[in-house]
Amino acid sequence: MKPFLIQQLERYALRLTELDFLLSREDIMADMTQFLKLSREHAEVSAVASRFARFQQRNADLSAAQAMLDDQDLREMAEEEVASASSELQTLEADLQRMLLPKDPDDARPAFVEIRAGTGGDESALFAGDLLRMYTRYAESQGWKTELVSESVSELGGFKEVVVRIEGHHVYGALKFESGGHRVQRVPATETQGRIHTSACTVAVLAEPDEAEAIKINPSDLRIDTYRASGAGGQHINKTDSAVRITHLPTGIVAECQDGRSQHSNKAQALKVLTARIQEKDRVERAAKDAAERKSLIGSGDRSDRIRTYNFPQGRLTDHRINLTLYKLLSIMEGDLQDVVHALQSYEAAEQLAALEIGALA
Repeated sequence: MKPFLIQQLERYALRLTELDFLLSREDIMADMTQFLKLSREHAEVSAVASRFARFQQRNADLSAAQAMLDDQDLREMAEEEVASASSELQTLEADLQRMLLPKDPDDARPAFVEIRAGTGGDESALFAGDLLRMYTRYAESQGWKTELVSESVSELGGFKEVVVRIEGHHVYGALKFESGGHRVQRVPATETQGRIHTSACTVAVLAEPDEAEAIKINPSDLRIDTYRASGAGGQHINKTDSAVRITHLPTGIVAECQDGRSQHSNKAQALKVLTARIQEKDRVERAAKDAAERKSLIGSGDRSDRIRTYNFPQGRLTDHRINLTLYKLLSIMEGDLQDVVHALQSYEAAEQLAALEIGALA
């Protein structure tokens, strides 16, 4: 294991000793807020420290076994121990590297996935529908729940714009790299001469704000409009002005919801989407400032970035940020996104680890 990682892990061991002492103090136990905060930190630090202790023990076992290799009577037993310890050390080192990486507090949160048709007219709208299907199928495979928030249907059955909420384990952490421009190359259903067309959609993945930590929006900064919903929902949804559109006047950011059966539920959902969009705007602005000091690890997250190409004639998906090419496009469009998600997460982890090493050397 690299020396800078050992130094980081030794700090965890020291911090665990400090936390054990602090949590034994009567004044800390009497302050429930402080006690809970330190208890959460203790659980996180203890997990790393115990893993590191196991790593140190197995490293010592490996050294002892290697020292016995020259003894003919003990050689066979020593070889087995060397193989066992080496294998476990590889697993432990990978675990510890992952545990040391900076954590995005939003990774565990639900997410709003917004898909908008771009260049390409009707074909772009149809592709937006294909992307929605891909994400909802992937969500089903992960055991996540999906909920349609709003939709603007095109004439041929695709979507000019659609927003879906996805809830489950680690949703935002898995889907956050989907934000950006998605380009499709294929022969449209409306093409009579068999020519390949190129069109595009934009995808934005927004972490649903934690109500306890969400930014506070001044009600006087909001304009709330109600209107009659369109689309699926039966007779009720078309007889009442249940759809809600909320505009944040200072930024011009708009969110709407029409899928619920009541104006109240639609307003609450639209406000969540609006808050997520405002927080994402703040996040992007902060990232832009940080990018002046260091290159973004996975791309700027700018929605205008072309991050991926879906080439149907070749059955190929290419993610341009990490030079990933997969020839299984049809299964990916059916929701088999796991290879793509894992590749992007692994790339981010490698870049974060490199950044940690640079920081340790600075």
